[in-house]
Amino acid sequence: MSFMKATLITGASGGIGEAFARRLAVENHNLVLVARSENKLHDLCDELMVKHKITAHYIAVDLIDFEADLRLFEETEKHKLEIDWLINNAGFGSMGDFANLELENELEMINLNVLALVALTHRYLQKMRERQSGTIINVASTASFQPVPFMATYAATKAFVKSFSEAIAEENRLFNITVTALCPGPTETNFFDAANIGTNVKDAFLKKGMQTPEAVVEAALSAVKRGKSSVVSGWTNYMTARLGNFVPNSLITRAVGGVLRPKFEEKKQIGNAGGERKDKG
Repeated sequence: MSFMKATLITGASGGIGEAFARRLAVENHNLVLVARSENKLHDLCDELMVKHKITAHYIAVDLIDFEADLRLFEETEKHKLEIDWLINNAGFGSMGDFANLELENELEMINLNVLALVALTHRYLQKMRERQSGTIINVASTASFQPVPFMATYAATKAFVKSFSEAIAEENRLFNITVTALCPGPTETNFFDAANIGTNVKDAFLKKGMQTPEAVVEAALSAVKRGKSSVVSGWTNYMTARLGNFVPNSLITRAVGGVLRPKFEEKKQIGNAGGERKDKG
C-alpha cells in the first residue's frame, strides 16, 4: 500500500486552523485534522469530504499529554499518510499579572505553544528531508516581535516560534522544504474569550480592528509560495510589528504596560485573567 499525501493541521476545530482546512480543501489537499474536540473534527471532515471530494481524517488528541506527538506521528504512519504539509496552529494565551497567574496554566501554555510544536516539527521534518520536499507553517503572532507586559508568557512562546521557524527555514532551504512563521495580529477567533479577557482589556487590543481567519490564511499561503521564512498578516499589523526595529523594548513595554495596567485595574482583573485551554493559534 502506497502512502497518500496529506496536510496535517493542529488546532483545526475552529478559528485559523479551521480556515486553513477549508482553504486547502479547495486546493484538493487531503487533510489530517487534529484537536481535542472530536465532534467538531468529525463534522468538519464529513463536510469537506462531501463538498470537495478529498480524503479527510481526524485525530482527537490533547497535544500536551505525555508523548502525544509520538502517538500522532505513529497514527499517521499506520494509516500510510505522507504529511507533506504540517501546520502547527494549536496554542492558547493568557493575560494578567504574571506573579498572580496560575502557574500550571502558564506551563501548559509553554508545553503546547512550544514543546508540542517543536516535537511535531522534528518528527515530520525527518520524512520531508528524505523526500526533499515539504511545507511547514508555524503559527506565531505579532506579539513575537517584542515583550508584552500582562501577556508575558504568551508573547515569549510566540517569540520562540518565530525565531525557531526562521532558523530551521534556512537549515532546510537546500532540501526544498519551506518553513514559514505566520504572525497574525488580532483575529476574529475566540482567542480573547478563551483567555478570559474582559471587554475593557480586549478593546485596548482591538482598536486597530481584527482580521478574519480567512485573510490570515491567504497571507500565509502567499508567503509559502514566495518561500518566505516569516510573514505578518495585514499591513497595519506589519507596521506595528516593525516598530520594534526603531523603538527600544524598554519604551515599548512601558507604553504597553501603561495602557493595559489601568484596564485590568478598572475591573480588578489584574492577575485574574488567566487563560482557558483552547485549540487555537
